[in-house]
Amino acid sequence: MDENEIRAQAARACPAGTPGNAIAGAGAPGASASGAGAETLSHKLLNAFDAFATHVTKWAGSPVAFTLALAAVLIWALAGPMFGYSETWQLVINTGTTIVTFLMVFLIQQSQNKDCRAVHLKLDELLHAIKNAREDMIDIENFSEEELDRLAEEFKKRRKEV
Repeated sequence: MDENEIRAQAARACPAGTPGNAIAGAGAPGASASGAGAETLSHKLLNAFDAFATHVTKWAGSPVAFTLALAAVLIWALAGPMFGYSETWQLVINTGTTIVTFLMVFLIQQSQNKDCRAVHLKLDELLHAIKNAREDMIDIENFSEEELDRLAEEFKKRRKEV
């Protein structure tokens, strides 16, 4: 599989408008020279965000992160009597957890998008390499729900025949 085929599969695996398409299209034939600087900057920003998201999500799932979060909650709970369980005391934990949750959604989604895209590309490569595989299965992640339902019914019928 040459580089253009890999880029084409990467573009199909990542729907238009998602960050991964910036990578798939970077350096593509027909890219304008005037946009080269913007592509490079966009690519650098995407790579930096990806590296940051990967690092943070790995760290957030670690025992150290859990221990620190638990310690913060315990300290907050133990401080309750000192602050008379005031609205400000409650606002501290509510605001903190809301902000962290809001930001983590985007970081985790970036990591999930990348992982999902990589899995789809690996599966596409396997389907492409296996002699009797149905090549129409490549890129089915972009099928509509109705098309996926039809395909599921087809496989259900095949299982009953065996």
